[in-house]
Amino acid sequence: MSMDNKISRRDALKRMGAAVVSGAVASSGLLSLASCEAKKSKRIIFYFTGTGNSLYIARQLAEENTELLSIPQMVKQGKYEFEADEIGIVYPIYGHMPPNMVRRFIQKANLKADYLFAVLTYGNRKCNAVEIWDEVSRQAGKRFDYIGTIIMVDNWLPNFDMNEQMKIDKHIPENLQKITADINGGQHWHEPVTEEERQQHQGFMQRSGLDPEVGFLIKSEKSFTVTDACIDCGICTYVCPRGNYELTSRGAKMSGDCEFCFACIQNCPQKAIQFRKSEDGSFPDGTEKNPNARYRNEHISLMDLKLANNQKL
Repeated sequence: MSMDNKISRRDALKRMGAAVVSGAVASSGLLSLASCEAKKSKRIIFYFTGTGNSLYIARQLAEENTELLSIPQMVKQGKYEFEADEIGIVYPIYGHMPPNMVRRFIQKANLKADYLFAVLTYGNRKCNAVEIWDEVSRQAGKRFDYIGTIIMVDNWLPNFDMNEQMKIDKHIPENLQKITADINGGQHWHEPVTEEERQQHQGFMQRSGLDPEVGFLIKSEKSFTVTDACIDCGICTYVCPRGNYELTSRGAKMSGDCEFCFACIQNCPQKAIQFRKSEDGSFPDGTEKNPNARYRNEHISLMDLKLANNQKL
């Protein structure tokens, strides 16, 4: 045997040790597990939330390698460049349309992913919300592979009593299970829309007078008022996704474009924020089904909403 092929006793022991470790890892399955983990897809889920419904759904759709990002926070930070294997968006429909901030975000965002999905939350009628999002996102240069809806507690205070809404079983776990399976399986599907649903939406737009290219975007000072019940707790200044509220020497004041997400009025502990009555009878007219009932998703804390929407920092 030549000297080139000889190894020292120490090198031989090192090689034997490495072989033993490699065999142990392989037999234990750790090698295959590490390989699987390396292949896990990265998922980003954007969300917009006022009372927690969409944040709850976004969390349920999040897997181990998922990043949850608040749209109001991304807008505040001016972040619009994102890349992942899968990118999703979860938002509540307002008048069957996306919140204005969601609409503007998707127009600016550059989403690099092999799979795009959207889940729209609603409380009563979804109408043609799926088609509306498909059109909005396509105009922004994005084609979503999957668009579905899920019914939740309806937080539209003018028409619904929150106490009664929370009593209704809307089969959220069952519906969520199907959506989760669809998305995890990379399903390409848009929830069907009927002609009746399209007509219902058109009727709503005619009655409301809203601009279909804008959706809900109403001046907060014309929509809400703060009563003497205000204790200057400042919650409204944290949960408004547009940062419309501030504390002054005369209590909480608001101004600016309002998404009508109701984060302020639903989360005020004193019920001091109320709808301002419409003097000319225009939509919305300031009426409320039950002024004593308020709602926040039971799985979402007030701190969760503050972190999601805070525009102060």
